[in-house]
Amino acid sequence: MSPASTLLGITLLIGTAPPAQRPADLRIESPDRQARVGARPEDVASMDAILAALYDVISGPAGQHRDWDRMRALFAPGARLIPTVYRPDSVPALRLLDVEQYVTQVGPRLESGGFFEREIARRVERYGGVVHVFSTYESRRASADPTPFARGINSIQLWFDGRRWWVVTVYWESERANNPIPEAYLKSPGG
Repeated sequence: MSPASTLLGITLLIGTAPPAQRPADLRIESPDRQARVGARPEDVASMDAILAALYDVISGPAGQHRDWDRMRALFAPGARLIPTVYRPDSVPALRLLDVEQYVTQVGPRLESGGFFEREIARRVERYGGVVHVFSTYESRRASADPTPFARGINSIQLWFDGRRWWVVTVYWESERANNPIPEAYLKSPGG
């Protein structure tokens, strides 16, 4: 058998294999998936709902435990949270976290210091079930703080599977003195 026919045979085999046998497929097909991961139906019923839940689940006063199971239920398997890192003494970098790493590494700081983040503007692009959201945020230590200690933009990728919404990626950059948020991203279109 020639290498070309072997490659063609493998391609045909992979292309006709049932989805469960294709290793690259992300299968979220089980009708009980939502129940197994504990998603609140109201959190995943719409794009607005899942974005509100995403901000709500990380927010709370100092000393308050967050509902990390609720957060886990918002994210697709394999999802990533990716902050950009800018330090004066090093080159810029990306920090790649899965949901568990975020919960264990970032969660304790959110709970101990108090953290409230809210969306102040949004831009959305959608094609079928794939959605990209530029969500401008403000962060405060206490909900009543008059000014935020940080602002930035979350680049959020969502997926609608026909039944519920999933967070696939949250990739963000905080505003810095040499990188202010452009005026266009400080208000939602039509707002």
